[in-house]
Amino acid sequence: MPRLARLGSDGALVPPGDGTAWRLDTAGAGTLENLALLPWPAAEAPLTPGQVRVEVRAAGLNFRDVLGALGMYPGELTLGAEGAGVVTEVGAEVSHLAVGDRVMGLFPSGLGPICVADAHTVVRMPRDWSFEQAAAVPVAFATAYYGLVDMGGLTSGEAVLVHAAAGGVGMAAVQLARHLGAEVFATASEGKWDAVRDLGVPDDHLASSRDLDFEEKFRTVTGGRGVDVVLDSLAREFVDASLRLLPRGGRFVEMGKTDIRDAAQVATAHFAVRYRAFDIVDAGPRRIGEILAEIVDLFERGVLDHLPRRTWDLRRAPDAFRFMSQARHVGKIVLTVPRRPDPAHTVLITGGTGTLGGMLARHLVTERGARHLLLLSRRGPEAPGAAELTAELTAAGARVTVLACDVADRDRLAEVLGSLPAEHPLGTVVHTAGDLDDGVFDALTPDRLARVLRPKAEGAWNLHELTRGTDLAEFVLFSGAAGVLGNPGQSNYAAASSFLDALAQHRRAQGLPGTSLAWGYWEQATGLTKHLSDGDTGRMARGGLLPLPSADGLALFDLARGADAPLQVPMRLDLAALRTQADAGAGHPLHRALLEAVPRAASAAAPDSGAGPDGLDGLADLPEDEQYAVLLELVCGQVGSVLVIDPATVGADAGFVELGLDSLTAVELRNRLNRATGLRLPVTLVFDQPAPGALAAYLRQRLTTGRGARKPAAPAAPAPSPAAGSPAPAAGRAAAPAPHRLLLAGTDAEQLGAVLEFGCRDTDALLALAADHPHLVVHGVTGDKELVGTAEREIDARGLADRAEVCHSGGPLDPFPGTYDLAYAVGGCYRVEDKQALFANLDAAVVDGGQVLLADVLCTLSGDLVDAAAGISVPTARTWAEVFARNRFVIERLLPHDPADPDTDPDLAGPLRHGWIGHHLFHLRKQTSSTEEERLRTNRAHLAETTAQPRAARS
Repeated sequence: MPRLARLGSDGALVPPGDGTAWRLDTAGAGTLENLALLPWPAAEAPLTPGQVRVEVRAAGLNFRDVLGALGMYPGELTLGAEGAGVVTEVGAEVSHLAVGDRVMGLFPSGLGPICVADAHTVVRMPRDWSFEQAAAVPVAFATAYYGLVDMGGLTSGEAVLVHAAAGGVGMAAVQLARHLGAEVFATASEGKWDAVRDLGVPDDHLASSRDLDFEEKFRTVTGGRGVDVVLDSLAREFVDASLRLLPRGGRFVEMGKTDIRDAAQVATAHFAVRYRAFDIVDAGPRRIGEILAEIVDLFERGVLDHLPRRTWDLRRAPDAFRFMSQARHVGKIVLTVPRRPDPAHTVLITGGTGTLGGMLARHLVTERGARHLLLLSRRGPEAPGAAELTAELTAAGARVTVLACDVADRDRLAEVLGSLPAEHPLGTVVHTAGDLDDGVFDALTPDRLARVLRPKAEGAWNLHELTRGTDLAEFVLFSGAAGVLGNPGQSNYAAASSFLDALAQHRRAQGLPGTSLAWGYWEQATGLTKHLSDGDTGRMARGGLLPLPSADGLALFDLARGADAPLQVPMRLDLAALRTQADAGAGHPLHRALLEAVPRAASAAAPDSGAGPDGLDGLADLPEDEQYAVLLELVCGQVGSVLVIDPATVGADAGFVELGLDSLTAVELRNRLNRATGLRLPVTLVFDQPAPGALAAYLRQRLTTGRGARKPAAPAAPAPSPAAGSPAPAAGRAAAPAPHRLLLAGTDAEQLGAVLEFGCRDTDALLALAADHPHLVVHGVTGDKELVGTAEREIDARGLADRAEVCHSGGPLDPFPGTYDLAYAVGGCYRVEDKQALFANLDAAVVDGGQVLLADVLCTLSGDLVDAAAGISVPTARTWAEVFARNRFVIERLLPHDPADPDTDPDLAGPLRHGWIGHHLFHLRKQTSSTEEERLRTNRAHLAETTAQPRAARS
């Protein structure tokens, strides 16, 4: 049965109602529930030379946007990269575009109604394209073209391997490669093979992107020759297998962001292979414009075809992001963008000289910038107060036309609409006209029905039909709550209102704007409510319906204009009175959902409830089987939210992979469980615990032992006590070195899932962590190949091979092997240039909210301490602050530290003696929700006391 629900409770996003510019962004990376429509005043800032402002009608969604929303994209990222729309303003030095042009291109922050773009990256759309078609083209085809032609140098007769060939870039690349005369090999998930076959790829050139069988298959098909070019978007062992398909040398073009290799190391390991990683923005604005122009030409010549696409309204973006995160789409996902009213377009208000129409007219002019109004009513300028209203609006800067027109008179309405000037076309329709003739049902006559239906329902239908071919931004109908809830004596008005509600839905189904507002009653008497007596209003108040103040009503009108729901019921309710009625069995069934309390179990699992570990505080007091049941319900609820399925259908033994979880949705599930439990769970969680039952049992073990049920063993011999919360050394084993102990002091390893030590010089601390915490995954990275061999033998001897690994790194450009909750190092590297690369990799490897702990040196002079001959390059506080902020880390704590380490680099001994550098312990937190500027301010504040007065350094 239908129920009234609060606006946005169905997951739809609601734009700000104050008329400011906005865009889709995340209120905090990690889960898709944090997506929101947030104010973005920069969209309306003055243009600089070479820029254009565009009213966005549709925007393409890309995989990078999903990674950004989940906190998995390295570096800074604003959501949105491409779209299509109409130019509304051009800056200086722009000659190839004009206001009113229908365009497409690269639109930074383009997931909103207004954006600013570099004019070089924007081209005119072909005349017969829709905005949805155009929005699906720029990133996919420009990326594929730049990757194959500019980066890969692909020529006729060569062979190319295109990975993920059923995605947007992949499908574009297959078409372009075939046009260039290349032999195309492709991978895709098996369920999408038909889409790749339709592009002309034969079965012996097609393989799965979910396993490594493509390597042997394509090597066999090519007789061992392999391919000449690889266009890659995969990672890890898939990259290695693809590199081996270039046995004669060739070009490996990397589009992915999660496994960037060092080009020199690739060239050393794979003869004559040129490795190039890129992003389309690397091409530069001018080259991007040239590529887009070439792509449009190829489309117009019939060489290229549009990609398959699925469309969501931008206000339903979480659904679209989730669909893409589950890799369920083929081709492109496009988001249509709700229109912003253009001040140069005309606003038509029926019933415009009445009380309600006049209030709306004043509000639209004074608060929302409307400048051209057409007010219609039966008496027009002869209506009481019409002249005064016109004068008031004109004085406020609006051009106002008041005409007599019965909107139920189709011919007269057509005449009025035809009289609008071409320079101010109709942009918004607000239909408030209506009339009442209340009475019991048996007393209704055809005339009494017509009196109510004619202005309300027939008028709305005439407006619908006569404006259907007009490019309207808004079509708003004022109906009444009687059509939704019913009201004694108003069956005719209820019927007229229900017709308007259905018309709004009908228009939406046809791709037209349409919103019906089923109002409660306004506090200020209007033409429809002026007959109400004090007894009438008192009766309604006792029934839970309160009068709506004008300011509140206008605010609700603004909110409703931006919302996605075609039927909304703006009213003021007394929930206490409604609950009293419901308790007495007399409540309206449509109010039931507004009164239901959120169940306790559901509140713990609710994505934005704020429930964390406190919601599970009573867990330890329950018997084991009840603990398991509570956690199984939590897991199933979160799986249902991530996969958008009924949690009741998720069984304890249902495999996560079979349910549809993949790498991205697994990360989101893990992030949600982190928040719900307060734990720091490993990113491999659902692969280590492959079913809800196993995961619930794992959570029970973590939560019950992590809250004091199990205490660390005391050391066998007297030793200095580590700081509270630091990992305790196991009995019989030497304590970890002092710098490691100090660095990890206060770290609760029970709350972590995966830990990385980079720049390892030994493995004592790392393997002690693994031995003392059986759930923990630990990785070490070192430049010492001999240490790797020693560590491997010790790991095997201790039986830790399933959770511990030490890897060799050739330098700071090498990515780290996994994703971690905590990364730490004692003197990870000294050179400033190394730290830049190091922290870019840490940004990619550490989860949002994760920690980086460093014991390192800081220069106290006014500039970096550099001695090229000695190989010294120590950063100042300013350099540290910038490196941290650029890579999304903020300082939480900074402590001076005397390592008393006899192995200190002798080249640093002199600067240490002179006080030019000092040892510090850095406690950093990855923070994606703040801007780089905000992070920089925080870091500078922490580092402010570490820099001495400027003085010259002496070598």
